[in-house]
Amino acid sequence: MLVWDHLAFAWGTRSADPWVALAAAAQVTSRIRLGTAVTPVTRHRPETLAQTVATFDRLSGGRTILGAGLGGVMREFTAFGSARPGGPVLDEALGVMASLWSGDEVHHHGVHYTVDGVRLAPLPLQRPRVPVWVGGTAPGALRRAARWDGWIVAGDGQEGRMTLSPDALAAQVSELRRHRSGADDFDVAVIGVSEPGSPMTAYAEAGATWWLEHLHGYRGSVEHLMERVKAGPIT
Repeated sequence: MLVWDHLAFAWGTRSADPWVALAAAAQVTSRIRLGTAVTPVTRHRPETLAQTVATFDRLSGGRTILGAGLGGVMREFTAFGSARPGGPVLDEALGVMASLWSGDEVHHHGVHYTVDGVRLAPLPLQRPRVPVWVGGTAPGALRRAARWDGWIVAGDGQEGRMTLSPDALAAQVSELRRHRSGADDFDVAVIGVSEPGSPMTAYAEAGATWWLEHLHGYRGSVEHLMERVKAGPIT
């Protein structure tokens, strides 16, 4: 289960802190993976986000996934007097977080961040670190995802219909893997909509390893969404 990470109150919609909400979910589940899709990493300080994620990974028994991206809603930055930082800032922030999760004493003096001899404790349960799945479809996002553990792509529109075809997904996965060295495991998570029992074979064949059923208010009533949840995962 991945939840959004937005300051939606900045643009008129109610929103909860994702890590607090996920902590509640962790207490009533034992097997499902939990995380964000996606966290605008540069809206946070990397050291505090690294600590939050590490703490949650221990709380959840090592079930955390960090979805990471630049952030797609500019209002969440501009409403508080800042511009959205670019890709180089995100890359450096992710590097700082990974170094902190390693357990080593971190000495980092970069363009955007400094870490002066700090060792994070406690560490995440997952080793060597929490999996990082990168969101976005721009060329830079695909290159970034190739350097980490997975890629998250939105496959549906606000009206609750799929906009990403299996062929389009396959082309993007091919481009992503062109930037990835080695043949080790890599996750491709598609956020989409389906009806109960609808097979997703074509998306799996295109490279998807995860299907994230998109549940939101534009799709229908709470009762309708609960019916979809109770129907269970696709087969």
